[in-house]
Amino acid sequence: MSAAGSLLVAAPLVAVPSLVVALRPARPDTVAPLRLAVVRAAVVTGAFAVLTVELLGALRLLTLPAFAVAWLAFVAATVAAATWRRRRAAGPGGARAAAGPGGAPGPATVRARLADRWRTAGRGERLLAGTVGGLVLVELLIALLAEPNNFDSQTYHLPKVEHWVAQGSLDFWPTAIHRQVTIPPGAEYLLLHLRLFTGGDALYNLVQWAAGVGCLLAVARIAAQLGGGRRAQLLTAFVLGTTPMVALQATSTQTDLVCAAWVACVATLALDGLRRRAGFGTLLLLGAATGLTAVTKTSGLIGVGPLLLLWGIGQLRLAYLGGTGRVADRDRRVGARVDGPARPALVGAGRVGLPTGGADPVAPAAAAGVTRPGAGGGAPEPPGSRAGGTARTVAGSVLVVLVALLVVGPFLARVQAEFGHPLGPPRLRESIPMERHDPPSVLVNALRIGHTALDTPLAPVRAGTAEAIMAGARAIGVDPQDRAITFGRETFPVPSWYPDEDRVAFPLAGALALVGASLALARPARVSPAAAGALRGYATVVVAAVALHTAMIKWQPWGNRLLLYALVLAAPLAGLWLDSLFRRRLASESESASGSSSAPGRRRSVAAGLAVAMLAGSALAGVLALSYGFPRRLVGAGSVFTTSEWDTRFLRRPQWADEFRAAADAVRASGARRVGLVQQNDNWEYPWWLLLRDADGRPPELVALQSVLPDRPPADPGSTDAIVCTGTRKVCADLVPAGWTLTWRGYVGYALPPPG
Repeated sequence: MSAAGSLLVAAPLVAVPSLVVALRPARPDTVAPLRLAVVRAAVVTGAFAVLTVELLGALRLLTLPAFAVAWLAFVAATVAAATWRRRRAAGPGGARAAAGPGGAPGPATVRARLADRWRTAGRGERLLAGTVGGLVLVELLIALLAEPNNFDSQTYHLPKVEHWVAQGSLDFWPTAIHRQVTIPPGAEYLLLHLRLFTGGDALYNLVQWAAGVGCLLAVARIAAQLGGGRRAQLLTAFVLGTTPMVALQATSTQTDLVCAAWVACVATLALDGLRRRAGFGTLLLLGAATGLTAVTKTSGLIGVGPLLLLWGIGQLRLAYLGGTGRVADRDRRVGARVDGPARPALVGAGRVGLPTGGADPVAPAAAAGVTRPGAGGGAPEPPGSRAGGTARTVAGSVLVVLVALLVVGPFLARVQAEFGHPLGPPRLRESIPMERHDPPSVLVNALRIGHTALDTPLAPVRAGTAEAIMAGARAIGVDPQDRAITFGRETFPVPSWYPDEDRVAFPLAGALALVGASLALARPARVSPAAAGALRGYATVVVAAVALHTAMIKWQPWGNRLLLYALVLAAPLAGLWLDSLFRRRLASESESASGSSSAPGRRRSVAAGLAVAMLAGSALAGVLALSYGFPRRLVGAGSVFTTSEWDTRFLRRPQWADEFRAAADAVRASGARRVGLVQQNDNWEYPWWLLLRDADGRPPELVALQSVLPDRPPADPGSTDAIVCTGTRKVCADLVPAGWTLTWRGYVGYALPPPG
């Protein structure tokens, strides 16, 4: 990495904290203001990164100098905004300078508060926080040490970045792998910045790691918005952070965690709209987060759609009730009715290992997002303004859509121009989405997706439930392997319990989320007395998102990845339910101490014990995933400490490593500069970009000899200096010019022209 590249890598590390300062909310009743500022900063930075790629790509300036200018300007703007915010908060006399913007604490105050919270925390709270923090640090270590070795990344995620760098633009290119141009490239846009800064892929894994951290912060804030105290927030982060799929993807160049992070940003911003009219800035953020979701993975929109609908209903409700003041008064009255009987459950909470729910400094009303009458920006609206409030909501919704289209629109326009449809060619539109939507087919698809998501190492359980699903499907007239509801040629069932980043199940987190969602729908006041209505609405959104997913996406062996956004959304429901369970257990202990023990109290104690066991199992699953997960692990064969760089890249297919290297050595020895590619849709292309680079790092000129893009014909094999092939020998041989020598080794081959 050059000195200039090192400085540019530091640019996001300066810009994001500056944005956190500049965008920290000034309202004193804001829930978790620092986490909200981080969400805002992430969305602004992500939108800047994506729009920079789109703008410079349109100008054919995807180069290091152009990106350096863009980032230096962005850093200067964010630092200036942070400085202005601090000066404004300090006032003329500077008396508040130490406090930070809008009353925000300075670094010393933040450290003091963290130290105080740790000192006053219970043993359980420290255990929860320490486990999550430890996993995040280990994930960071693996992300830095391991080379990218995700299967899909070798096929299309990383090759598309190399194509952009080689051609200096985002124009489509002839290719046999349609996913290189048809799959939304939002996560790869972020990788492109790192590629230009560093000249390689050493920091690629940090994008998903940062997305994982963002998910944890966002879901913890969602738990607070739904009335959860500090314990509920930590339980939420714990459930999500220990899920093997999250732990493994946080060290990967896969894209599901990035998508989930943007969906979580939409969720926490949308929940603010249940208690407060959205301002112009919030509308821009909602639109940007929606656009970032769409440009990263379109399946994430299945979760974003219901969230925006909930936000719109909340905004209309505020207009109908006449402003935030009336909403606050009404909700305080409701909260007083439902919260009263639950308060004794907090008595004696400090005697158990788990943290108390009453330790959070946020008051219940603030935790629910309730705005006090007259609190800045929340002036009541007169009843006659309902029509105006409705119009404002409609206009705001239109603005959200327009901003989202600004972010994702350029990519959709290129796809539309290339294939005549914004969602790509028929091959893509028909392979993943459901082709049957009759209730029996949707039910069977949902059962198969649920079975794969909740898979366990218990083979008899797996086999028994799978057979029951298939028998039930046949009984209602649905073929359980119907291609219209099953991806490609895959066959249900497949084992998914093993900690593999592409398909690992989440039975513990999934079970906790299912229970939490059920209780949030049926008895929200018991789960969160301070925000029962918001909790039920949010749970409805999560359930609707899962239902839509099963009705729209075919079952596939790696479908658990596609559900990751839904798991992230559901984590707060699990955390809030667990918190209410422990709260009621404390009440039972108090009753027992006073001699009034009851059967319900004993049942609650048993349930709490089972919940603690599940949490312990979840922690163990997270640790084992990082220790022995695939294809990056701490110990055993393939450890990041003992495996060479090249072998790490090929852990998915170790038998291919020597074949790729031998072919590349032969091509380089021939002096070839223009190299033809022959490959099939799921073959690995990225190793060629690494092996055929010049000594100074300049990428090779790789041209495809096949193309699935109708208007972009492949190169003439005779115009190349050499040909490299993967997959099928016959396909390669058919394209090799007469007189050339074809050498084949298992999966990889190469062809060279005759000497002279």
